[in-house]
Amino acid sequence: MKKKIWVACVAVVLASLLTIIWPDALIYADEETDSTTSTSGSTSISLMPVSKILQISSNSVYEDKMTVTNDGDSMMKIEVYAAPYTYVYSESEDAYTLGFNNDNNFTQIVRWITFKDSTGNWVKKGTYSIEPKGSIDVEYRISTPNNIAGGGQYAVIFAHTLTSSTGANGIRTEASPGMVLYGRSSEGETIVKSSISDLQIQYGIGEGQTKQDGFFASAKVKNEGNVDFNAVGKMTVRDIFGGIVYETPETNGKLSVIPDAELVVSDRWTEPPFFGIYNTTWTVKVGENTETIERTIFVNFALFLIISIILLTILIIGSIMVVRRRRERRSRLAV
Repeated sequence: MKKKIWVACVAVVLASLLTIIWPDALIYADEETDSTTSTSGSTSISLMPVSKILQISSNSVYEDKMTVTNDGDSMMKIEVYAAPYTYVYSESEDAYTLGFNNDNNFTQIVRWITFKDSTGNWVKKGTYSIEPKGSIDVEYRISTPNNIAGGGQYAVIFAHTLTSSTGANGIRTEASPGMVLYGRSSEGETIVKSSISDLQIQYGIGEGQTKQDGFFASAKVKNEGNVDFNAVGKMTVRDIFGGIVYETPETNGKLSVIPDAELVVSDRWTEPPFFGIYNTTWTVKVGENTETIERTIFVNFALFLIISIILLTILIIGSIMVVRRRRERRSRLAV
């Protein structure tokens, strides 16, 4: 009889546990690439490579080319030109945003770039025609002056479509993919200086401050030197037993920061376990400059607490039943 009571108690507790877990469980069950593509309406254009790193010195000439492809079904006319590659602080967004109109000491390379047109002349803006599904090689030249400063020079070469298409809504569409040039001077003083701030680890908050499930880590990295560098962020999540359940992949958490810019390096784990306690570490590194924070995160703590109480109740009931059985056995043996 007591055995049946014990079985019934366990069945009730387990049924309660399944009632709590099951509905939510169903809900939860539910630097650099080789090429870049810009698509707008029926206009589609791609180029490769997407970036180029080069050493530059004064009074020298550097020549190379990039490949532009017309991915559309009609003849395409494009204009190729160079623009400053910079980041500018936006008060409305309280962040540095990418811009192509602000000239500074680190964008002088734009003035040194020319393109070889169809007649063989070197011009500041080149115009080209590309057959449907065809590609062309656009040659560019960088001619440096007699004296260049130390540090980096940055520009983006755009391939802007002049042949636009008109969609069903009557809006004309154009596309402008770009290749970023990272010029690094072999002369003068090179200063690598960074600051890392505002390290955060959050649960349930994603980029743009929108509600999302998952772990999100971020930090601001400011370039206070005169040459670009790579910032690397690594988030490591361990369970209560010390085992690693997530670690930032090598393809994530990397960011190139140019001078006079403060950018956000981040990583997000979007598929954490249903519940538990996790020790999370977020480390951001720029050269020898390293900053780390650590935070313990409770995922669905209320549910975790309820399950813990239920399991503890089962353990207590089982212990009581075992003690009673031992006492009954001793009583019978004593008689």
